[in-house]
Amino acid sequence: MTAKERIAEPWGARTPYGPGEQWPQRTDMHLADGVSPEDVDRWVQSASILHSNGDAMDIAVKDDRIVGVRGREADRVNHGRLGVKDLYGWQANASPDRLTRPLIREGGRLVETDWDTAMGRIVERTQQLLADQGPSAVGFYTTGQLFAEEYYTLGIVAHGGIGTNHVDGNTRLCTATAAEALKESFASDGQPGSYTDVDHADVIALYGHNVAETQSVLWMRMLDRLEGPNPPKLVCVDPRPTEVARHATVHLAPLPGTNVALMNGLLHEILANDWVDHAYLEAHAVGFDELATRVKDYPPEVAAHICDVPAEQIREAAAIIGQAERLLSTVLQGFYQSNQATAASVQVNNIHIVRGMLGKAGCGILQMNGQPTAQNTRECGGDGDLPAFRNWSNDEHIKDLARVWNVDPMEIPHYSPPTHVMQMMRYAEDGSIKLLWISGTNPAVSLPELPRVRSILTQERLFVVVQDIFLSETAQLADVVLPAATWGEKTGTFTNVDRTVHLSEKAVDPPGEAKADLDIFIDYAHRLGLKDKDGAPLVKWHDAESAFEAWKECTRGRPCDYTGMTYEKLRGGSGIQWPCNDEHPDGTERLYEDGKFFSAPEYCESYGRDLITGAPVEPTEYKALNPTGKAVIKAAGYMPPHEIPSEDFPFILITGRTLYHFHTRTKTGRTPELQAAAPDVWVEVSEHDAAALGLAEGDLLEVSSPRGSLRAKARITAIRSGVVFVPFHYGYWDTEGGHAPDDVGRAANELTITDWDACSKQPIFKTAAARIAKVADADGPSPAPRIGATR
Repeated sequence: MTAKERIAEPWGARTPYGPGEQWPQRTDMHLADGVSPEDVDRWVQSASILHSNGDAMDIAVKDDRIVGVRGREADRVNHGRLGVKDLYGWQANASPDRLTRPLIREGGRLVETDWDTAMGRIVERTQQLLADQGPSAVGFYTTGQLFAEEYYTLGIVAHGGIGTNHVDGNTRLCTATAAEALKESFASDGQPGSYTDVDHADVIALYGHNVAETQSVLWMRMLDRLEGPNPPKLVCVDPRPTEVARHATVHLAPLPGTNVALMNGLLHEILANDWVDHAYLEAHAVGFDELATRVKDYPPEVAAHICDVPAEQIREAAAIIGQAERLLSTVLQGFYQSNQATAASVQVNNIHIVRGMLGKAGCGILQMNGQPTAQNTRECGGDGDLPAFRNWSNDEHIKDLARVWNVDPMEIPHYSPPTHVMQMMRYAEDGSIKLLWISGTNPAVSLPELPRVRSILTQERLFVVVQDIFLSETAQLADVVLPAATWGEKTGTFTNVDRTVHLSEKAVDPPGEAKADLDIFIDYAHRLGLKDKDGAPLVKWHDAESAFEAWKECTRGRPCDYTGMTYEKLRGGSGIQWPCNDEHPDGTERLYEDGKFFSAPEYCESYGRDLITGAPVEPTEYKALNPTGKAVIKAAGYMPPHEIPSEDFPFILITGRTLYHFHTRTKTGRTPELQAAAPDVWVEVSEHDAAALGLAEGDLLEVSSPRGSLRAKARITAIRSGVVFVPFHYGYWDTEGGHAPDDVGRAANELTITDWDACSKQPIFKTAAARIAKVADADGPSPAPRIGATR
């Protein structure tokens, strides 16, 4: 297919297959104009960095330049297929505006300098703050796109060396609820399911998961099942008319913010009809009685009233889910970024526990990730967790981590959970965090309530370090900017949502003086003089492979056990699912096959939280509840969102993604094919609301909330009435404003609210109150793509 055809038909041709059969292979490839496969000097193993699916690929290199990619047929994840972001996104590596030298702020301007000067400033400020205030003055905010080796190094530097508790990743915005929901139900992170469950399921339920646009290759797999014999039934929960919704047996479009009420309605019907595996519950779960009592209050009519969906649709969906023989459930941002995020996501887990559908082919839960290495931030201590799923409130786990790092246990902060980014921004705002190191992420576009974020990042008392590949909106506000290498320019491993670990090899050198993130963190540790308790360097590794070997030792005996993997074992064939160890030398396809969980009190990663208040469960309370390490069923009642529509702001604003862009477009916006497919922001309005307001396709609208406003052209769709949607990708780096709006905004997060889920601390991007007004008549259609939810 040509590039134009692949953009227009992003899911490609069908290769149908039936239940229990293997998904057929298909090799997708795109090379630069004038380059044939025979011209390629070498193919270098890697996997995707532009979404969370973990699609394996080979990078084509000619004359020491990246000239294309092809899918890896042998890989278990994608069987050779690639999505459009992978096929074309590699071009961003060679963008002429890549950062190639460090920058420092002089006289209010960023000017080029050398590495010694840039690092010297960072180290001097760090040492001054540690002497004056202590570790609480320093915070680290990282990404979901580095490698495991880099997160682990950042974790030991921050937690074990500096001793700060202020460490988080932008995975807080996309996948914190995935981790928290798994901790609540199974007392540990780690996805129970596998992508191969698509091959066996007779029902696939997708909750707030627009898989067609967020993980397009996984959608290809589902489409191929739908086109084959004995296709699965699909249940879709989404307020937008996504491609998934168009293929669904039942499409539930609840009012945003009411997911808990909907899930309780589904569970009410499952329990009322006794679609329950009582033997499984008796042997492997605690907490069922509380759930049974709670959902009695949510018959379909009650849930329908709260959610504004027909009661009969709830009954139909419940019957499909409740009578499934092999049920696969996936969850993503429609639940994670909404009101009562963790409570709603936990109810998905509850359905599987109640029905005994865990650890069997086709019976999986995938609490999805939003980024390629989101799983690694959680595993490696690069976000609000400790390495290898150790429990911050278990003193024995702290002692064990101290043993691995050879430090005093009291040097590892564990007086409270690691600080989440929204709290870190508050600390920076009030002046207690005075150095914030931001690596590989762009909070000046991606965090909620951007006017507030910009005011925080531009405080004179806050020293901001940005480590990135482009001069992003955030980098433009920094005091020091460090040029980083990216995918294809460095070596490391990363893990996708179904626990598949891939090796990504260095294919070409980074531009100019740019360095791998691993090298930058190691250099910082050495310049600071961080030592272990015997006086040896705290960071004892020097390159990616030696860092991986250290990481493996940290995982020994923990749920995410990597000890059976090596770089050599990861080369050439397929990715490998953890745990991979002596007991499982080839990896583990599904967790909990034997009804044994990671939830024993002395072993588990978390004792859980109250689903409404977020208050941590005390160790003694957890031990009394679950002494033998079973799955935990947790119930929750519906609570209204903190911000609801009003006379002045009558609509609910939700934000989200498009197939053609990733995050704040720093890479995809520099890719000609992808930028042309979705060149600017738009706003989706329902046909009903457009008619009531006299709006037409392409009209210029101003969307406002109590916090800000933006202007965008209207796309009229079948989105549910009362809801408006704006994609969050569009910021200001490619506008005259550079890092902020000159007048009216373009970024969706000008409008969103500073609010987060009580348990996961994930910001809420899908329940802001808003109003819309027409600014000008259409001079053409909106720039929204004509596929997927905006078709």
